[in-house]
Amino acid sequence: MKKIFLYFSLASLSVLAVGCGVSGENEVAYVETSDYLAYNSYALDESLPGLSGDKFGEFTDNPFVKTSLQPVSTFSVDADGASYAIVRRYLNCGYDVNPSSVRIEELLNYFTYDYAQPTDGNTVAINAEVGVCPWNQQHYLLRLGIKGKELTEDEIPRANFVFLVDVSGSMFSSDKLDLLKSGLKELVYQMNPDDRISIITYSGEVKKLLESTLVKDAPTIIQAIDLLNASGCTNGGEALKMAYEEAMANYDPKCNNRVILGTDGDFNVGVTSTEALTEMVESYAKKGIYMTCLGFGMGNLNDVMMESISNHGNGTYHYIDSEDEMMKVFVHERERFVSVANDAKCQVTFDSTLVSEYRLIGYENRVMSSEDFENDEKDAGEIGAGQTITALYELVLNADHSSHNTPFATFDFRYKKSLGSESIPLQKVLNVEHIFNKNGRSDDFYFAAGVAAYGMVLRDSPYKADASLAMARKLMEGHLGKDPHGYRAELLRLMNK
Repeated sequence: MKKIFLYFSLASLSVLAVGCGVSGENEVAYVETSDYLAYNSYALDESLPGLSGDKFGEFTDNPFVKTSLQPVSTFSVDADGASYAIVRRYLNCGYDVNPSSVRIEELLNYFTYDYAQPTDGNTVAINAEVGVCPWNQQHYLLRLGIKGKELTEDEIPRANFVFLVDVSGSMFSSDKLDLLKSGLKELVYQMNPDDRISIITYSGEVKKLLESTLVKDAPTIIQAIDLLNASGCTNGGEALKMAYEEAMANYDPKCNNRVILGTDGDFNVGVTSTEALTEMVESYAKKGIYMTCLGFGMGNLNDVMMESISNHGNGTYHYIDSEDEMMKVFVHERERFVSVANDAKCQVTFDSTLVSEYRLIGYENRVMSSEDFENDEKDAGEIGAGQTITALYELVLNADHSSHNTPFATFDFRYKKSLGSESIPLQKVLNVEHIFNKNGRSDDFYFAAGVAAYGMVLRDSPYKADASLAMARKLMEGHLGKDPHGYRAELLRLMNK
């Protein structure tokens, strides 16, 4: 067992020992669940408590569906990447990965794919590719690709951002509040002078730390960020309401109006139920306020809550485990804070005479009824500027598929350029010849297949067949493709753990 020596000042002990709305055995919960020096150094004592407090939503993998009974598959896009970063944190810290933390669509969509830009006035382009399924050579793998329009600096709309910052005692560690403060500063440095920022903080009380301020007055904003300090309990529900009201007070329909929440999700007083919180964010999403959730830390991470409110709040969810991830979200992919496709939905219709069964890999909590596809009132996911979305289907073909000019599937996609507008349909017809063409498959096809195989191994999916770490690694190694920031190469290094 490794020994960890913790050194605290009297002031920090007084913060960490706060017991806020908790009972007897958990009165020093923040000491128990933080273990932050241990996590930061990766010198872990496996007898220490902590990870048992992380909350993930359990789900079962999508099954194979008989096409003769249900030829249409419909789902909402998911632009989140939190699951991959959580898996990375667990592995880097030497812990087994909780299967419930592995959402394969978020592993896939953490990475950017080399998809073509939209044309003809659209802000989205779709593509597709099919080949032999690596983990079951008798099956085929269909890759669907979606690309959000890239924006130039001049095309990025002005921002009206409200930073909603959790400063409760559970955020007292260098991998939580200190990392969040660093990230917020980086974002300020990247923003335009006429963008606006407000800061709301919450712990035992909810406070407006900074009135809406133009970014050209960056020193005032940075000074306010420097004042952030963790102590007390967590009244997140009341703070969320204040943040939305602040966003509405400065609302501009031409702006990117957004609440950016940074927390470990440990709401323990006030409005705490996920259902009540999702109702709140959903109501403000309809008014044009987007949501970005940033999760921090281990031991009391409320992943299920943050995923839910981001899904219902026209937003995305990221998990920040390092300075590198902070730079990815706030600098390298900053344009993704701008949504170029709203309520984006996918629908695939399979020909039952050619495809006997299919299985959507991932997107378990994004599956929709076929009737919802053309219903513009039905909420769905958002796609940021320059963002790519990837989805995979595993297919079982019928024996008779000799006609290469016959469509085996139709890929339909709908999105709105702005909230409340009429949805725009796109379509791609997939012929059998796409399956049997001998030109080879793209790097993106093999890399995505490798990511999916890795996810199925981590989840111990009943559908993994011959998938293994060795297979996943082999699929990726020769097909890293464009990797400007080294994120794909990092995954290969991570798999060695």
